[in-house]
Amino acid sequence: MIDMSLLITAFVALFVVIDPIGTTPVFMALTSGIEAKRRQNIALRACVIAALLLLVFGLLGDSVLQFLGISLPAFRVAGGILLFLTALDMLFDRRSQRRKDQVETAQADEDHSDDPSIFPLAIPLIAGPGSIATIILLTGQTNGDPLLLTGYLLVMIAVVCAVFLMFLVAPALERILGDIGILVATRLLGMLLAALSVQFVLDGITGFLQAANTPS
Repeated sequence: MIDMSLLITAFVALFVVIDPIGTTPVFMALTSGIEAKRRQNIALRACVIAALLLLVFGLLGDSVLQFLGISLPAFRVAGGILLFLTALDMLFDRRSQRRKDQVETAQADEDHSDDPSIFPLAIPLIAGPGSIATIILLTGQTNGDPLLLTGYLLVMIAVVCAVFLMFLVAPALERILGDIGILVATRLLGMLLAALSVQFVLDGITGFLQAANTPS
């Protein structure tokens, strides 16, 4: 039986890192002036590509770490620090500015502006360093439990589906929340992410100390 609290924590972590609400205005800017049907296809393509990329890292991430000789506690600490930096960006609104720069870069390139589904939507807005680190951290904590691993991967897919739904209702969402509403939501998500990132670091330190104190 899967502990639902673990899945809820995983959902919150991935939702905060991927930030469907904060990503939606970027999607609108990149697809401005595009007909509704084509905009939906771009949204679907971006989410499918991002989900497949995260799925690969979720299934193979631990093996890659072992191949490189990186322990899971070390990766937890590194991942926690990375997520904390992301949280700081969200709290101080630096993430929004970086996304605006990515939009301008994509729009300046005619090839990318025609279809922004791969860059910058799928990578790095949805499947970026933060979300990749998070899915590796989560799946690395399953201890070989196939049910829990499946649960984490399904949670990841659910979050990406939430991104897709946000993209579909982007115009209405932006009208409802407005710039201030999106800013407030981003700040709140940043606070949650900061707390989760500290927990990842603490778990990593605890795992390292337990491994160090275990007789070989």
